[in-house]
Amino acid sequence: MSSSYEQYQKRRLISSYISVVLSIALVLFLLGLLGLFVLNAKKVADHFKEKVTVTIFLKDTAKDVEVKQLEKSLAMADYVKSTTYVSKDQALESMKAESGEDVLDFLGFNPLKNSIDVNLKADFVTSEKLESISEEALSKNFVDEISYDKDLVAQMNDNVKKISFWILLISALFTLIAVLLINSSIRLAVYSKRFIIKTMQMVGATKHFIRRPFVWQSVKLGIIGAILALIGMAIVLYFVDRTFPELAFIKQPGLIIALFVFVFLLGIFITWISTFIATQRFLNLNTDKLYY
Repeated sequence: MSSSYEQYQKRRLISSYISVVLSIALVLFLLGLLGLFVLNAKKVADHFKEKVTVTIFLKDTAKDVEVKQLEKSLAMADYVKSTTYVSKDQALESMKAESGEDVLDFLGFNPLKNSIDVNLKADFVTSEKLESISEEALSKNFVDEISYDKDLVAQMNDNVKKISFWILLISALFTLIAVLLINSSIRLAVYSKRFIIKTMQMVGATKHFIRRPFVWQSVKLGIIGAILALIGMAIVLYFVDRTFPELAFIKQPGLIIALFVFVFLLGIFITWISTFIATQRFLNLNTDKLYY
């Protein structure tokens, strides 16, 4: 009978430990993913900003030397990421490939113009900077017009500001939820041993002596949970990098290692402080209140 009861208690204890480890792992995993998103949010935003193309259309009277000089000055500018010269014939071929129609068939001539496609560095993709670049280019007498999506640029910058605010807010909220969930799991595990704690205290054991094995056990569970969370984060990071190689998530090892270390230490710290507070509560609790 006693052996059966001991086995039941042992299974219950193991189940409690598994529950704590899974809670810690899940919370730290989600928190780590949020951390990855926060660290790479600017890179993702910059990636899309640098896809915005400013097209400088050239007059047919533009001389080759003038065009090459403009290309060279743009390429050397600190705000330009890349430039591409597109001849009117290349533009016509692209239009034909997209629409499936050849304007030469019904116009008899190529109405398109030679152009230079300019992609700016992300920090310079603002309405003010684009307006300034446009004015500078239009001051040249061989430039016909400048084309870019003004509404898209304005909306993109506005959305980046909004998203940054909500990311910070969600990060703070999620961190609080993570602490509360892990703390709740640890408290339940300690609660199941409240009578052992009080018995040890009644026979003269010091609070530090009673608390130490509980804290150490919880820290070990925290380490296991953190390791599982880090494995999950590494798998997600691997597949994200394979799916979106242009974002180069994995090419910033310093930030990734720092985040992994932070998640690992956070798992240890939360379990340590949660166990300390939980055991302290039962150590200070009156014997007659242990049943409530």
